[in-house]
Amino acid sequence: MITLTKDTVTTEEINNLADWLKTTPRLTKGPLTETFETEFSEWQGAKHSVMVNSGSSANLIMLYVLKCMNKMKNDKVVVPSLCWATDLAPVIQLGMTPYLCDCNLDDLSVDTAQLERLFKEESPSVLILVSVLGLSPDMDKIVSLCEKYDVILLEDVCESIGSTYKGTKLGNFGLMSSYSFFFGHHISTAEGGMVCTDDDEVHRVLTSIRSHGWNRDWDEEEKAKIEKDYNVSGLNSLYTFYYPGFNLRATDIQAFLGIEQMKKIDSVVSKRSDNFKTYQRLIHNPFWKAKDNDDTRVSNFAYPYIHPEKEKIIEALTKNEIEVRPLLCGSMGKQPFFVDLYGSCDFKNCDTVDQYGIYLPNHPYLTQEEIEKICDVVNTASGENIC
Repeated sequence: MITLTKDTVTTEEINNLADWLKTTPRLTKGPLTETFETEFSEWQGAKHSVMVNSGSSANLIMLYVLKCMNKMKNDKVVVPSLCWATDLAPVIQLGMTPYLCDCNLDDLSVDTAQLERLFKEESPSVLILVSVLGLSPDMDKIVSLCEKYDVILLEDVCESIGSTYKGTKLGNFGLMSSYSFFFGHHISTAEGGMVCTDDDEVHRVLTSIRSHGWNRDWDEEEKAKIEKDYNVSGLNSLYTFYYPGFNLRATDIQAFLGIEQMKKIDSVVSKRSDNFKTYQRLIHNPFWKAKDNDDTRVSNFAYPYIHPEKEKIIEALTKNEIEVRPLLCGSMGKQPFFVDLYGSCDFKNCDTVDQYGIYLPNHPYLTQEEIEKICDVVNTASGENIC
């Protein structure tokens, strides 16, 4: 079986973890979490990183911080129609109002023409931007629109760690960005996620909300200031809560794995990018192919394929023991939890992806021969095989 993904955690890393566990270290969030956050910040090019227990929690806490800090001019949030369920779900869970935006058929991120219409007509507070499968959105255009219409940009980079736009890593364009370290992602801590930001105050509130709402992760000067403001002292300072927080903490067990994974993150990104280029060269698909710009680097999560012969292709891939799945979640406008609340939404481009789109495997252990086999099966089943 050629699988869609493979675990990036190796036997050697598991053995290293086992040896560390034998030293009876602190297992819950502790010093290794801080080390992993620092290493990830340095690699990503962000000032601050805050580790949480999943990429989904990263999306949730980004929105919740805006609410707690009163940064939103209203409760309206634009979400791509082509996204993961937990890009949209936190908007609803936090009592905000979602506005879905169609995708484009170049890089599968938001259609900027419709995005500007939504900005003009609805004047939303926030855009959650998803870079799909490592493909880079038109960041110049999107940042310009957000600035023009006073919209806070949050980036979901869970599928795109290491992708760049004009030399800058995705995740460095908005107020905050989210990352996932789930099984099969670029790097893995089994479960886990990260939020990055360059804003000191946002970082402070993130660390508080992650841990119940207390201030234990703040520096001494920040602690002293807020404790003076609220007349808190002594033992009470450890059990005083300044925000209605969650417990979204990861553990030092996960952080240990994250630190191990950081040793190879550059090679993982490079291999995924090279695999993407091989797919682009070998796949024959006049119906649709991802736009690959010279000024972007695609750290591809899985290769996107959209074709009307989808069912024939799935059958052929399955027969040849090649794992396949739908492209992301299809259209959020068709998902039951959204339809039950707001009714079904039609989006020209996203509905095409929903109807015809699939993932093809990509991971650091995929060989040239396996990619050639996948492409041959797909090109033959689609009728696009060219000698």
